[in-house]
Amino acid sequence: MSIENLISKLKKEKKLLIVEPSKDISQAYMKKSLKSLKSSKVLFKIKNLEDSIALAYYSMYFALLSLLFRVGIKSENHTISIWLLRELFEIDNKPIKKAKKERIDKQYYVDSNVLEQEVKGMIRDTENFVTILFNFIETLKQDDIDLYRNKATKILS
Repeated sequence: MSIENLISKLKKEKKLLIVEPSKDISQAYMKKSLKSLKSSKVLFKIKNLEDSIALAYYSMYFALLSLLFRVGIKSENHTISIWLLRELFEIDNKPIKKAKKERIDKQYYVDSNVLEQEVKGMIRDTENFVTILFNFIETLKQDDIDLYRNKATKILS
């Protein structure tokens, strides 16, 4: 399915909407992101590598949702949210795309081999990604929010 068709479908289902920007919801997702990152590290320490990968990905995803809600976008679809990171904010989405693929591979398939070094690298990538997004969110001014909302309205129409 093309991005355009997916956007259209999600809009019809009210799973992709322009909403009021919310600092409170944004901060709640920041907390979820940090909690998931902490859980990922704990799971890594006890050698539960598959679940550590999953929580690292969700830490990234919750940081992304924090950004989207901060500018007033509600997205209930991982693919579109990740696409918006690059298209709307011009932020590199490769780390979260890679993390999503790893999460799917490690959670759904039993024959995948998980290496500790790979998970350690993913946790490091997650820390960097989350830091970048949180810093971006913290520097947003009202003019920036208005600009991104206008751009989002054009992209999503």
